[in-house]
Amino acid sequence: MTEPTISSKAAPVRFENVSKVFGRDVIAVDSIDLHVDAGKLVTLLGPSGCGKTTTLRMIAGLEMASSGRILIGDRDVTKLPATDRDVSMVFQSYALFPHMSVLENVMYGLTFSGFNKEEARARALKGLDLVGLKGFDSRLPSELSGGQQQRVAVARALVLEPQVLLFDEPLSNLDAKLRRQVREDIRAIQQDLGLTVVYVTHDQEEALAVSDEIVVMRNAAIAQKGTPRQLFDAPNDRFVADFIGEANLLSCTIVSVDADRATIEIDGHRHVLPARGLAPGPATLAVRPSRIIVGGDTGIPATVAKSTYVGVRMEYTLTGGFGQVFAVHEDVDDPIEPGTNVKMSFAAKGPVLLPE
Repeated sequence: MTEPTISSKAAPVRFENVSKVFGRDVIAVDSIDLHVDAGKLVTLLGPSGCGKTTTLRMIAGLEMASSGRILIGDRDVTKLPATDRDVSMVFQSYALFPHMSVLENVMYGLTFSGFNKEEARARALKGLDLVGLKGFDSRLPSELSGGQQQRVAVARALVLEPQVLLFDEPLSNLDAKLRRQVREDIRAIQQDLGLTVVYVTHDQEEALAVSDEIVVMRNAAIAQKGTPRQLFDAPNDRFVADFIGEANLLSCTIVSVDADRATIEIDGHRHVLPARGLAPGPATLAVRPSRIIVGGDTGIPATVAKSTYVGVRMEYTLTGGFGQVFAVHEDVDDPIEPGTNVKMSFAAKGPVLLPE
């Protein structure tokens, strides 16, 4: 597989010990260091109030950093207003002008950037073609679906050929099916054009689907950053484990450690997995619902408290001395009824100790 081509205009973004304080003591972003490589899509992920949108707005110049430095390429933009930064932003609300045609909406920014009308029109038509809206130029926004309106907003940002393209919760106004389609469109455009993109969402599945790297934020700081697989398979703590995909958190005992392989025990059942630097003693195990094996001759005694058919899989709630866990199973033809006593064990790969 060949590496995507990086746009000649795409630039890296760097935060050096950046903070943002509102008023006297409301810390929105607390001394973060962040690097976004040119031509990559990096997602800022976290719950409401964690600082992700403020971080995005500081890249755009819509908020000014209280301290630290922000660089786009080799240029220090910390004190520059939004108009002097080579970035474009796609907002959650799309912000389309209802009285203008699709073409006029896409041309709008170009006319303020020194392009003559013919040049602006040519660029706008090319932008609409890029986002799959060729032939839609004369329509009004009200004549488009939500997904099409979002594509117009993307085209309007793309035609400015920014060094960095910013997305603020771009799919939150779309239904589930459209969200999946538009996120695939955004990812394909980003990769095809080699754009530097910083993307904000609170949706974990969305972040896993579109990102080269995810930055998980919590309480105005960075909790963990890495590739989607790194964060999913090796979370640093309880918060990241539970926020990046669903995770069952179980108390366990590390019985022994040998060459960075730990043997753990829960209610008499033992399992071997990476020790992640932990020593024998009490610990916390994170297990994805798909990594729990329900049934079999060996394992932890459990009772099926709830059994739910959701079409493509069964969902089980299991209870026992360990508390309660949520498990999913692809066998929908032979469901396990509530009240059934079973053995619960873990897949060889997937459960992970949390190095807290």
